[in-house]
Amino acid sequence: MEIKRQANRSSEFRTKSILAIGSIAFFILIYFILFSFTIGLTALCIYGAILLIDTFPRFISIALGIGLASFGLLIFYFLIKFVFSFRKIDRSNFYEIQHANQPEIFSLIQEIVTEVKTSFPKRVYLSTDVNAAVFYDSNFWSMFFPVKKNLLIGMGLLNSVSQDELKAVLAHEFGHFSQKSLKLSSYVYNVNQVIFNLVSEDESFDKIIQKWAEASGYLNFFIVLAVNIIEGIKWILQKLYEIVNKSYLGLSREMEFHADEIAVSIAGYEPFRRSLLRAELSGEALSRVLTFYADKISDNIRSENVYDEHWFVLNLLAKESKLPIVNGFPEVTIEEYKKFKKSKLVIKDQWASHPSISDRLERQKKHSEFVEFKHQPALHLFRNYEEVQKTLTNFLFTDIEYKGEIQYMDSSKFESIFYQEFKNNTFSDIYNEYYDNKNPVYFDLENINTTDGKIEFPELFSEQIVDLVHTEFALKNDLEIIKKIAYKTISLKTFDYDGKKYESKEGYKLITKLNLELEQVNSKIKENDIKIFTFFEQTEALLSKPKKLKEYYQTLFEYDQQIDSKLDIITKIYNHLEFTNYTTPFDKIITNFRRFRPLESQLKQEIESIVKDNLYTNEISKDMKDNFHLFLSSDLEYFRDTAYNNENLEVLFLAIENYRHLLLRGYFLLKKKLLSYQKEIIEPAMRADAF
Repeated sequence: MEIKRQANRSSEFRTKSILAIGSIAFFILIYFILFSFTIGLTALCIYGAILLIDTFPRFISIALGIGLASFGLLIFYFLIKFVFSFRKIDRSNFYEIQHANQPEIFSLIQEIVTEVKTSFPKRVYLSTDVNAAVFYDSNFWSMFFPVKKNLLIGMGLLNSVSQDELKAVLAHEFGHFSQKSLKLSSYVYNVNQVIFNLVSEDESFDKIIQKWAEASGYLNFFIVLAVNIIEGIKWILQKLYEIVNKSYLGLSREMEFHADEIAVSIAGYEPFRRSLLRAELSGEALSRVLTFYADKISDNIRSENVYDEHWFVLNLLAKESKLPIVNGFPEVTIEEYKKFKKSKLVIKDQWASHPSISDRLERQKKHSEFVEFKHQPALHLFRNYEEVQKTLTNFLFTDIEYKGEIQYMDSSKFESIFYQEFKNNTFSDIYNEYYDNKNPVYFDLENINTTDGKIEFPELFSEQIVDLVHTEFALKNDLEIIKKIAYKTISLKTFDYDGKKYESKEGYKLITKLNLELEQVNSKIKENDIKIFTFFEQTEALLSKPKKLKEYYQTLFEYDQQIDSKLDIITKIYNHLEFTNYTTPFDKIITNFRRFRPLESQLKQEIESIVKDNLYTNEISKDMKDNFHLFLSSDLEYFRDTAYNNENLEVLFLAIENYRHLLLRGYFLLKKKLLSYQKEIIEPAMRADAF
C-alpha cells in the first residue's frame, strides 16, 4: 500500500519569504526614487538642449545641445535597459523527446505533475549530464505573464538510477514550480536578474556609449559625465543586489528543503536518499570516462556510446570503494559520504543556495514511511535507449577536432584499457585508502624512534588510523576558513564550531587551539608512518633478496624536497608574464620579454632534464614531445613590431603546463613504486595468512 503525505511549508520558509518580499519592496522603493530622479534629469536636459539650440542656432550650440540631451537619455536608458534583456537557454546539445516516441517516460512525468499539482512541461529534453532541471527562457515580462517550463533530464542520471529514484528526482524539480512553492521565488529570481543586468551586463550598453562618443568630440564631456553618474548608480544597485541576493539565496535554501519534502511525499524517503547520495559517484564516473577520451584525441579515438562505459566505471568505482550493490545499483551510505566530511565548522552561508546533502537528508529522515518501489532501471522507461545514448554521445564529441580518421573504441576494449589505467593510477586496497589523499610524511631514515613491542600490520591501516587522515584534512580546511573570518576576508558576525557559537573576533583564539590539535594529529600520523616503515623494513629483512625499501623512501623524500623549488619556477614565470593580460606599452612589452629570458632558460634546462629522465619515459605523450621540441629547439619570439605572436605564446604556456603535470606525475610514480614494493614485501606473509 502506498502512503502519500502532504508537503508543508515550514516557519523558516515563511520567514525567508517575508525577508525576500521585504528586500524586493526596498529595491522597488530605491529604484523608483532613482527612476524619478532620472526622468526629471532627462526632461531637464532635453528642455535645456532645445532652449540652447533655439536661443543660439549655431553648429556648436547644436552639438552641445545634442550632448546635453544624450547625457540625460543615456542615464535614462541605463535604468530601463533590463526591459529589453532576454535570457535564452542554449539547446544545441539537448535532445528533445515526444510523447509519440517515448510514451512511458511521459506517463511518469504526467503522474508526477498531477501529484505535485503543477502544469506539464512545454517541452522535454535529454542532456548529456548527470542532472535534472526545470528551466525556461526569461525576460522582464516573465514576472507578470506565466511562462511555460521545460524539463531537462540528463542521460548520466537516467543511466544510474532506478525508476523510483528518477521519480524522486523529478518530483523535486517539479516541486520547485508547484503552486505552493515557487511563485515567490520565481518573482525574486527575475528581480535579481533585473539588478544583475543593470550592474553587470554592460557589453551592449558600452558599445552604444563608445559609438556615441566617437560621433563627435563635443559629446565626450557629456558622455564622461553620464558614465560617472551611472557608476554612482551602479554602486547603489550593487548594494541592493547584495541585499536582494542574500534574501533570495536564503529563500532558495528553504525552497530546496520544501522541494525535497515534496519529492519524499511522492516518491518516498529511500529513493530520495539513494539518488541523492549516488549522484556524486555517478558524476565522478562520467567525468572519468570523458577524461579518458580527452587523452585519446591525439590518437583520433572516441566512443560510440559513452553511457555503456559510464555504467562500467560507476560499478568499478563502487567495487573499489567496497560499496554494496542493492537492487542492481551501487549503494552509497550516509556513513560513506560522511567519512570525508569531518569538518566541525558550521556557517549559515547566506550566499549558499543549496543546503548540504547531510542537512537535506536529516531534514527528511523523519518522513521515512513505507512506499511501493519500482527498482527497475530508469532507462527501461525509454524505447531504443541505446540509440538515444549514441545520439547524446555524438553531442559530447561534436566540437572536438580530430586530425585523422576517427576510430571508435568498442566497450570491451575500453573496459580493458580503462581498468589497466585505473590500476596504474591507484594504490592497493591493502592500504585501506590511507595513501589516497596523503603522502608519506618525511622523517630521518637513519634515526628512527619507534615504540617497543611488535607492530601488527592491520593496526597500521585500520579505520581509526585512516580516520586521522580525514580529520587532518578537515582541520586544515576549517583553519583556512576561520583565518579568513578572523582577518575579515569573509564578512561574518558569528559561526559555530564543534557545537559552540563564536563571534568573528574570537576566531584568533580558536585558530591557536586548532593549530595545536592539528599538530597532535600530524604527530600521530607521522608516528604511524614511521611504524609503517619499521614494519616493512623488518619484514623485508626476512626476505632472501636485495633490500630496496630505504632507497625507495629516500628517493621519494628527496623528490618531495625538490619539487617545491621546481614548481616555484612556474609561479615566477606566470608572475613575470602577467603583463600579457593587460594593455601594455610596446617598449615595456619588449623590455619585459628581454628580462624573461633567464627564467625561460631555467625552464628549458628543467624540461631537458625531465625529457632525459627514465622516470618520465612512459608519461611523455607524442603531443607533449612535439611541444617540448618546438620550445627547446629555438629561441621563440613572443612579440614583434606591434603584436604578440600568439602561436609561440601558446607553445610556451603549453610547455609550462606539461612541465607542471610531469613534475606532479613524477611524485605519484615514485610513491606508487614505493607502495607497490611494500605490497610485494608483505604478499608472501599475507598468502600464508600471517596477518
